[in-house]
Amino acid sequence: MRLIRKQRTAPVLREDRVTIQNGARVALLRYPALEETGIVNHCFSTRFGGVSEGIYASMNLNFTRGDKREAVEQNYRNLAEAMGVAYGKLVLSDQTHTVNVRKVTAADAGMGLTRPTEYTDVDGLITDVPGVVLVTSFADCVPLYFVDPVHRAVGMSHSGWRGTVGRIGRVTIEAMRREYGTRPKDLICAVGPSICADCYEVSGDVAEEFARAFSGREREILKKQDRLCPESGEQKYRLDLWRANEIVLTEAGVLPEHISVTDVCTCCNPDFLFSHRASHGKRGGLGGFLCLKEE
Repeated sequence: MRLIRKQRTAPVLREDRVTIQNGARVALLRYPALEETGIVNHCFSTRFGGVSEGIYASMNLNFTRGDKREAVEQNYRNLAEAMGVAYGKLVLSDQTHTVNVRKVTAADAGMGLTRPTEYTDVDGLITDVPGVVLVTSFADCVPLYFVDPVHRAVGMSHSGWRGTVGRIGRVTIEAMRREYGTRPKDLICAVGPSICADCYEVSGDVAEEFARAFSGREREILKKQDRLCPESGEQKYRLDLWRANEIVLTEAGVLPEHISVTDVCTCCNPDFLFSHRASHGKRGGLGGFLCLKEE
């Protein structure tokens, strides 16, 4: 199956197919720019390589959509094996569209997977512990990857439209600066696979929030639609979350040449990636994974 990409001068994401011990062929997306730091292991999952069935087929990584728990757990095992990381060292977020960021330590290993979380309302995770894998969940919202090769620290955040308005990208960078001494200019970042502007239509109230939050740059991220909503007569807009998050990162001090913006839309690829909008909510979940390599 061919992955549909938005047109760019060159692909910024690489697709890998990894055959694991049980014979499953796990498909992963990776950023060469993050790999070139030499200190991290990362990926973004796809629908391929798991054991889930029906609307969750096959690599569903979300426990809250109605899938069998044992199937989701096996999917995480498959994914961890394909990445070459320890299943018991995965740490899951508890996403509720906040801008809360948690510092993850070795004591958090397995939370959300092998044992319950001791936290709630966490949409961002940071760590400087090698081998501990940060995991966030997606199905159209924007994954944000942060790698500090100088202080050897990483961050992984979930940025939906609320998180983008709240600038969770900047909040994550500030948390890394506070905890690890991270300087924005040293960061290597990626804006991950998510819904593109061509597919993301929003209402006027959401557009107004972005116009206020990105005052002076709203034309870069919002495009008024020619048609009105047939039911309400309300004006609709196209929203570019990719560009909005790129703006958040650059305004926080990340160098533009250190940001890889995705060329893959979840909604344009419903057979390859889970998309809430394309499936009308009948779907599983994808995962963003990031860890420091162990020595």
